[in-house]
Amino acid sequence: MAYLEVKGITKKFGTTEVLKGIDFDLEKGQVLTVIGSSGSGKTTLLRCLNFLETADTGTISLEDAVIFDGKTAKSVKQSEISKNRLNFGLVFQSFNLFPQYNTLKNVMLAPNLAFKRRLPALRKSIFAGSKGQPFFKRILAVTREINSQTKEEFKKNKEKALALLEKVGLSDKINNYPCELSGGQQQRVAIARALAMEPKILCFDEPTSALDPELTGEVLKVIRGLKGADTTMIIVTHEMEFAKNVSDKVIFMANGVIEEEGTPEEIFTAPKSEKLQSFLANCNNK
Repeated sequence: MAYLEVKGITKKFGTTEVLKGIDFDLEKGQVLTVIGSSGSGKTTLLRCLNFLETADTGTISLEDAVIFDGKTAKSVKQSEISKNRLNFGLVFQSFNLFPQYNTLKNVMLAPNLAFKRRLPALRKSIFAGSKGQPFFKRILAVTREINSQTKEEFKKNKEKALALLEKVGLSDKINNYPCELSGGQQQRVAIARALAMEPKILCFDEPTSALDPELTGEVLKVIRGLKGADTTMIIVTHEMEFAKNVSDKVIFMANGVIEEEGTPEEIFTAPKSEKLQSFLANCNNK
C-alpha cells in the first residue's frame, strides 16, 4: 500500500461541485505537483487533505491507516480531526505570519501551543502518580514537574526553530518581525514554521504566487532542498519549469477531476489530453 492513498474525494459548495472524485497515491519521500487553471479544484483538494475543509465522500489513508472516511466524517470528534491535521503541514500563498511575533517566535509558536494543550492530561498524570502523599505536597510536585517539563520543551522547540531557520537561510533574521522581511523571506519563515510541527506530508499552495519574480527563486531553492532531504510533499504550483524539475509525479486537474497524471516527462513532453495540451501551450505563451 502507498504511503498516502486518496480515493473518491468529492466536495460541493452549495450546488457547485468543486471536486468530482479524486484518486491518487504517493510514496514516502516523493514530490507530487498539482497543476491546472484557476478554479480547477487544486486548493480545495489541499484544504481537504489538511482537514481545513471536510470532503463529502471518499477516503484518505496514511501509512496503511484510514484517517478520513466520508461515511463517518460527521461523527468524528474535533480532537480527532485536530490530531489528523498534524499529519499535514500547509504553507499558504499569503504567508499568514503573526505580525506581533518575530521570526523565531513565529516558528516556535505552534510547537509551544501543542505542548500547552497536553498540559491538563500531564497534570492529571503527575497528580495520580503522587498518590499517597499529602495533598499540598502533591500539588507542589505537580507544579515543579510541569514547570520543569515546560522549560525543557520550550528549550527544545527553540533549538529546533533555530535549526530550521538556518536550514532556510534566515539565521540572521531571527529577531526581525514580518514587516521587516521581504516576501521571499516571509515565505521561508512560513516553510520553517510548517516544518516545526514535523508533518508527515508538507503541502504548498502556490508558494510563489504572492512573490515578485526576483524573490521566487529563493523560495523554490528551499523547496528543492527539502526534496533532497526526502521530505514527502504535495505542491500546487503555476511554475511549470519548477514542477518539471522537482516532481516525481504530476497531476493535471481540470473542472474538479484529474484530467491526466504521470511523470514530469509524460506530462510536459508528451501530454495526451487536449485540455492539458492547451493549458501547457497557454503557459508557454505567457
